[in-house]
Amino acid sequence: MDGFNAAVDALAGAVFLKVPLLGAQIELIVLYLAVPMLFFTIWLGFPNVRAVGRALRILRTQPGPGQAKGDISQWGALTTALAGTIGLGNIAGVAVALTMGGPGAILWMFVIGWFAMTVKMAEVTLGLKYRTFDSRGHVHGGPMYVLRAVGAARGWPRFGLALGGLYAFFALFGAIPMVQVNQSFAQVKVVTGLSNGWAYGVLLAAAVALVTLGGAAWLGEVAKRLTPLKVAVYLTGVAAVLIFHAPAIPGALAEIWQGAWNGTAATGGAVGAFVAGMRRAVFASEAGVGSAVMAHSLARVRHPVSEGLVALLEPLLGTMIVCAAGGLALVVAGTWRSGLEGIAITSAAFAQVSPWFPWLLAVVVVLFAYSTLVAWGFYGLQAWGYLFGNGPKAQWSYKILYIIALPPAAAIDLGRVVDIVDSSFFLMAIPNVIALYLCAGELRRDVQDYLRASEDGAQRTSGAGALG
Repeated sequence: MDGFNAAVDALAGAVFLKVPLLGAQIELIVLYLAVPMLFFTIWLGFPNVRAVGRALRILRTQPGPGQAKGDISQWGALTTALAGTIGLGNIAGVAVALTMGGPGAILWMFVIGWFAMTVKMAEVTLGLKYRTFDSRGHVHGGPMYVLRAVGAARGWPRFGLALGGLYAFFALFGAIPMVQVNQSFAQVKVVTGLSNGWAYGVLLAAAVALVTLGGAAWLGEVAKRLTPLKVAVYLTGVAAVLIFHAPAIPGALAEIWQGAWNGTAATGGAVGAFVAGMRRAVFASEAGVGSAVMAHSLARVRHPVSEGLVALLEPLLGTMIVCAAGGLALVVAGTWRSGLEGIAITSAAFAQVSPWFPWLLAVVVVLFAYSTLVAWGFYGLQAWGYLFGNGPKAQWSYKILYIIALPPAAAIDLGRVVDIVDSSFFLMAIPNVIALYLCAGELRRDVQDYLRASEDGAQRTSGAGALG
């Protein structure tokens, strides 16, 4: 285990290399992701402001079976992506952000979530534009396919193929959501006393196998049912904590605001709050990482930008609403100062409302973990298929390996788990962001043409679904 811990520490040290900025040390990879969020928000004309209503209208007028190419509906693709995006990173991740950067990190998570909406739109639009269909009519998509196609189109086929392979390789490790297993076990252990992490991991892996072995259709059905349920139950618990501590809300909001600009030295000051918020916001929204592109690529759409606009809603729901509300609840409860870590901070806040509330949280975290593990099993399968083919033997090989890889995560300490997951996520972002920059010109043309045509169609038909 010492050798494993040393390897994880070395990986995290390389990925999160720090550089001096404004008198503080800031991780270079954080800047690497912050810049495209700002750039594409301006470059694409602030779609995170002006296109949210259009995204909601698309969901009401989405094409039905046979009306467009794709395996599942746009609502199914969104909930599948949200199944992977809204996971324990939105619960335990908020607690981690607080302990790393103080209350100010919550404000930065919210702000970065807003900018993340545009990056998510951009990467999903490209994913739909460059997705492929096999001989059976099934969809295969993701940043690796975008990189391969864009490289070939620009006369750099080997460069595109290599970058796509690099993304797929990193995604194989990023697609093992160890935090979900680790932190769901931590909460189950609190309320049940179960101490055997391996046993819990095996049970969870068996439940994941029921859906993972079934394919994309099963995944879409499970996601459509579990995603709204798990979010509703969690937000109900958060609302109860906020109501219980209602007099403390104004002070907590002030603490969050002040901490974002002049945080304490213990949490790295304002820069520490930003870095913590940035790391956890990227993990929570996955914007710039490109993972959700693999879910959205399954959608039945008439135009790639249509699904890109639907993807805008992911960071809005997952980071700006779920994370911000949960973060505020932890600040008003004060449990982030208790010396606990991860999900235990949230459990302590829930326990202030009622002794049985940690049981409610246990149900929530198992739902969050389960749906995320199912979604990420599919993402990993797409990466595996890019590297080794999409034949039956290759697919079954990956599914078995994925299921076997889950149980050990329950027995690893949280710090190492966070380092492994964060490192994999940020490594995936490197080739994905390169693809975004290479396609910046065509992205703006596609978005502008689609929105212009949509507006013209709406005026002619008094409906907004002409190009959905």
